[in-house]
Amino acid sequence: MDHLKKCSLNPVMEPLSWMLGTWLSDPPGDGTFPTMKPFQYLEEVHISHVGQPMLNFSFNAFHPDTRKPMHRECGFIRLKPDTNKVAFISAQNTGMVEVEEGEVNGQELSIASHSIARMSFAKKPDVEQVGVRVVKNSPSTASPRRCLVERITRKFRLNSDGKLEQTVSMATTTQPMTQHLHITYKKVTP
Repeated sequence: MDHLKKCSLNPVMEPLSWMLGTWLSDPPGDGTFPTMKPFQYLEEVHISHVGQPMLNFSFNAFHPDTRKPMHRECGFIRLKPDTNKVAFISAQNTGMVEVEEGEVNGQELSIASHSIARMSFAKKPDVEQVGVRVVKNSPSTASPRRCLVERITRKFRLNSDGKLEQTVSMATTTQPMTQHLHITYKKVTP
């Protein structure tokens, strides 16, 4: 694996080079949603490359008091060559898989869900996929009380202090697009 550390960044990925490094939450992140009790979390982010035309990422959240693992996700960030079009592909420990697409403009990346899928036995909130709701492995109409995630947006930006900020918003079948998470990270390694 030492040879991977010596790889040059693929030139296609240069517009996202500001995201590279290991980042730690500073201060703890804030989570909220109308159907949830507000919470805080710590997070460690690794964004790296191996010379391919993509970035690799992992987000690892922890409870701020107990340090117990919480949310985890990993995946890839791709940039369409000769454009500012970006794809963010993520697999999460909750059983959800997302493809988000958007644009990078300077040191800001804005993306929105293109497709969302979820394993059949995942914890709520369930995710709606292509207008079909899956209940116990068989398509059916969900009850009006079920909260199905319909859309997710994320914005990453490098602020003037050199800190990385992430804001995640989501819309469900019962709630309009609402900010869900906000966190600021300081860079600890390049």
